[in-house]
Amino acid sequence: MRLTPEQVREYAERGFIGPFDGLISKEVAYFRDELEAFEKSEGRQLSSMSNQVRAKTHLLFPWMHDLIRLPVVLDTVESLIGPNIMVYHLTCWIKEPGDQTYVSWHQDGTYFFLEPAEHVTAWIALSDSSEVSGCLQVLPGSHRYGALAHKKGETEGNLLSNGQYVDGIDWTQAELLQVPSGQFTLHHTHLVHSSKPNRSTDRRIGIGVSYIPTRVRHTGPRRLTATLVRGEDHFDHFDPETKPTRGYDALARQHHADATGRFFSGHGSKRTPSGGNSEDPDVDG
Repeated sequence: MRLTPEQVREYAERGFIGPFDGLISKEVAYFRDELEAFEKSEGRQLSSMSNQVRAKTHLLFPWMHDLIRLPVVLDTVESLIGPNIMVYHLTCWIKEPGDQTYVSWHQDGTYFFLEPAEHVTAWIALSDSSEVSGCLQVLPGSHRYGALAHKKGETEGNLLSNGQYVDGIDWTQAELLQVPSGQFTLHHTHLVHSSKPNRSTDRRIGIGVSYIPTRVRHTGPRRLTATLVRGEDHFDHFDPETKPTRGYDALARQHHADATGRFFSGHGSKRTPSGGNSEDPDVDG
């Protein structure tokens, strides 16, 4: 499903597009069942686990590795960044019903340190993401501001552990980005966005997949990993990632620990536009 020229222009002007159909109901049930089967085996919900487990989860489970390769998602991403595509990062964004967690207003690109700024996030809904359940709120056109200064703010209940936020913008222009179960949206790395708590009776489960063209490089102090999902990589900016053959086995956990260890430590010595040290590249929630 390639985007039309009009849709590409809409993305360029507004910084986001969608939702689009991505999964049929049977497929949604499969992915959600797999996620919740893992939670049951661990005796706790993924939302209560560490950032490291919620991040790059495609390196732990074959089914999550399949999710990042959905042809319909890759087709739309290719319309924006070209045919040679890597997954730079993935985060599971789960809000339990009534849990009061939220995400402050922020940009993704400020904490990813990718050049050029061509990172596109696909937000894939495995349950309804609505106004009641705490869907994304976006500020249309804010990606055109470029990288903005972020401050450190409140961390209690904030899914961004540093509480980073953008200040001084007219939030009255914000729009809700509601995504029904099985659908997905795309947004630009500099789009300012946030989300409120889940006031529904169901979990809000979103998978944020960060796609980059292979020409993009990471400017942090460590060499990171990424997964090639379409085309060819002629640049070698990242070490390759390995698809897990079995869910959450020792080899998968070892590879995942190496990749997430590099990712989280690979940002700490960089400087944000506000001059502070960045330690939290978790975004998109």
